[in-house]
Amino acid sequence: MNRDFQIRFTAGLLILLTTAGVVLAWINFQKEAEFQIPSDGVWWMEEAGNDGGLVANRVEPNGPGDKAGIRAGDRLTAINQHDVKDTTARIRQVYRVGAWSKATYSLVRQSVPLDTTVILIPAERSLNFWLRFIALIYLGIGLYVLLRRWTAPSSTHFYIFCLVSFIFYAFKFTGKLNQFDWIIYWGNVTAWLLQPALFLHFVLTFPEKRGFVRKHPRIVSAIYVPGMLLLGMHLFALRVLKASERVRWNLDRVQMGYLALFFVIAAAVLWDSYRRASTPILRQQLKWVTRGTILAIAPFTLFYVIPYLTGAMPSSAMKVSVLSLGLLPLTFGYAIFRYRLMDVDLIFKRGMVYTLAAAAIVGVYFAVVAGVAELVHTQVPSSGPFGLVLAMVVTALLFDPVRKWIQERIDQFFYRTRYDYRKTLIEFGRELSSETDLDRMLSSVVDRLSRTLLVDRMAIFLSAGEPPQFLLATSFGMTQTSGLDLNFLSAARPETEAGHLFLENVHQVPRETASAQQTIAKLDLNYYIPCRAQQRTIAFLGLGKTVEGDFLTSEDIELLETLAGYIGIAIQNARLYASLEQKVAEYERLKDFNENIVESINVGVMAVDLADRIESWNSQMEVMYALPRWQALTRPLSEVFPSEFVEEFYRVRQNPGINNLYKFRLATPTGESRTVNVAIAPLVTRKFNVIGRLIIVDDITERIDLESQLSQADKLSSIGLLAAGVAHEVNTPLAVISSYAQMLSKQLQDDPQKGGLLEKITRQTFRASEIVNNLLNFSRTSGTEFTEVNINKIIGDTMALLEHQFKITKIRVEDELADHLPLISGNSGRLQQVFLNLFLNARDAMPEGGTLRVATSNGDGVSVVVSDTGTGIAQEHIQRIYDPFFTTKSSPREGQGKGTGLGLSVTYGIIQEHAGKIRVESPPGQGTTFYLDFPLTRKAVNV
Repeated sequence: MNRDFQIRFTAGLLILLTTAGVVLAWINFQKEAEFQIPSDGVWWMEEAGNDGGLVANRVEPNGPGDKAGIRAGDRLTAINQHDVKDTTARIRQVYRVGAWSKATYSLVRQSVPLDTTVILIPAERSLNFWLRFIALIYLGIGLYVLLRRWTAPSSTHFYIFCLVSFIFYAFKFTGKLNQFDWIIYWGNVTAWLLQPALFLHFVLTFPEKRGFVRKHPRIVSAIYVPGMLLLGMHLFALRVLKASERVRWNLDRVQMGYLALFFVIAAAVLWDSYRRASTPILRQQLKWVTRGTILAIAPFTLFYVIPYLTGAMPSSAMKVSVLSLGLLPLTFGYAIFRYRLMDVDLIFKRGMVYTLAAAAIVGVYFAVVAGVAELVHTQVPSSGPFGLVLAMVVTALLFDPVRKWIQERIDQFFYRTRYDYRKTLIEFGRELSSETDLDRMLSSVVDRLSRTLLVDRMAIFLSAGEPPQFLLATSFGMTQTSGLDLNFLSAARPETEAGHLFLENVHQVPRETASAQQTIAKLDLNYYIPCRAQQRTIAFLGLGKTVEGDFLTSEDIELLETLAGYIGIAIQNARLYASLEQKVAEYERLKDFNENIVESINVGVMAVDLADRIESWNSQMEVMYALPRWQALTRPLSEVFPSEFVEEFYRVRQNPGINNLYKFRLATPTGESRTVNVAIAPLVTRKFNVIGRLIIVDDITERIDLESQLSQADKLSSIGLLAAGVAHEVNTPLAVISSYAQMLSKQLQDDPQKGGLLEKITRQTFRASEIVNNLLNFSRTSGTEFTEVNINKIIGDTMALLEHQFKITKIRVEDELADHLPLISGNSGRLQQVFLNLFLNARDAMPEGGTLRVATSNGDGVSVVVSDTGTGIAQEHIQRIYDPFFTTKSSPREGQGKGTGLGLSVTYGIIQEHAGKIRVESPPGQGTTFYLDFPLTRKAVNV
């Protein structure tokens, strides 16, 4: 009962003090706005000596006194002919004149009397606005901390510190020095002296008492002694000694030094507490509090207190440094918000209660004050202060009933919301089944439950295998998640059958094995709630205490047991869906694999249904038949293929088994004719039901062309053998003719006419023999050995073979063969084939005749240039002339044979065997030139 009375008394006293402080600060603000303090811009100090009076100590630059010609050291004797002996008399005369009025100052400067006119201006009070703003910050932070948890350690102390700081920064006496102004003045002085002691006391006990404070509790009382002494000195100086302006200034300096000293000591204590902090959360709290305190105190001490103590008057820069004191409550507020020093769930409710109550009371208060003031003013003019006191008492009495009424209404609203979250969670559980991703579903469960129940840690354990073994699937607020022995979850327990397993102390579970005890201690979870589906436990929900360190209520447990059923079903559905997705993926993979086989095969494959509509068309069919897939699918066979193919298809489709069409001439949509082998087979299911036809089309056009070329090559080989035999047989009569012609020539040496004829016969016989021998050498199979050969001789032998063909085609040969050409390492037969291919191509390029130029030269190696004046090579073909079977003679002119596309391909291969190089130039319409380079010493190459 005593404790309850103490709490109520403290609450009532704080409410009364807070209300009085706010009301007085508001009235002070209004009075200050209504009254302007006149100032002459001169700091007058009492002069020590017999004459007394005031002497100008400092003159503000560009101030009224400076503009009137007042100088430091001038002695003030009168204002407007009224004698001025002390500061009180000066203030009385200045206030009588008022701001923006002229006053005549009687001065004595170096024993010379003089008068000057001073225009008084309102005193600068802009700093008071910012100080009041800091005061509101202190009061707001203090109320916030106090309302979050009334019984929290140091919350009342911190609020008293904030309230005193509010009074210190908000109370500013106007200078009228009437009864209300003296209340404001002494309230400001008392708060000034009390604030440093309260703050030092707070830091000595926050977040826990210091060791030396626990050993010497009287230290706390001693903290307030300097402030009490200074307050006594202040009272004695003003009330007894009638202190001068100099004494008041010195008292202000002593009090300012006292304020700065206590703040610096408090900052040092906080820094020491921060360095000694044992837990991370405490270290984080103290980090922000300590740094904020230093940032708040350092600028104020360095730029205001120290200059002020050394005799400097407050300047604009010094006044700005005062604003840093606002960081002090903001830092404590940030630490409270960021690191949750106190309970969070009460702040909004209680904050709303007190905000509405304060608003209601403020409205009632001002109405009452206005009514009482009017009543006192009209009825009892002499009772003015009593009306103010009566208004404050009525306000204090009205506050508590109104607050309780608002508290009851808002409690109903908040409790209704508290109860309604059960319905919200049940709806969430029912919606879980719509989530098919297991990981995402578990994450949403953990997120929703941790935010709703405000638990500090949570985990979900999933079963796996038979017998079931549980594994940690997801967690919240946990650090140790590895090396856990979760076999204790698989054990049969009556608690889990009843609904949940509760462990009051996770460090004392004697019934469990040693491994399980370690795991339970690491997890630090107090509740294990089974999630069942089809009479099987497929998961466990694990939850710890709330963030406040409390256990869950029975209502929370009942709700979780209900929700666990929905979670079990949702987990089972997610697993089934994942299994189905896996099977679908396997099916899709198998389907893609089969389709890849069909697409990659080098024959055309298409499938038609029983209505002869195309259902499948692979990429090889697109290339071979020159028809895109999208144009072929779903169309009837008769619309895609020519009638000849359709007729053959209809003819063989009636026959059972596989039917073949060999070397079928198939016309494509581009007008080409392809030779294909076609296989037509029934398309059956696993149950052997025919659902269509499978048509496989093998394009053998190039194979047929190759077979024709091989046949032609075989014929040429036979002709070569025949030519070799003929040449051998022809050589014998040629030798006889040559011998007899030579014999006759010797006998007819005296007959020049006949001798000349015999000479011609002999020469032509030798030429015919040379041609036959060259033909015999070319037809003879050459070996692969390399010897030293003469390029000029090989070119000459090849020219001799084609001399007759060049004559009949009107081709003039220009040979520029270099003399003394070095030998190269090569095979004469293969090199002769190179030049034969080049000369024949040049002949075919000049059907109307032209010039064939052959030149050799010697440099780093042996170079050969073969050029013609023919039609040249098209630029789009020049990169393909060495490709096998590429030819531009598919439609030969008269007298030409159809090209095989192998000449230049074979030529390129022979040049590579000889470690040589070949390149071509063919400007449009200017003929073709081939450049061949052979090294003097053959390099090793892979043939």
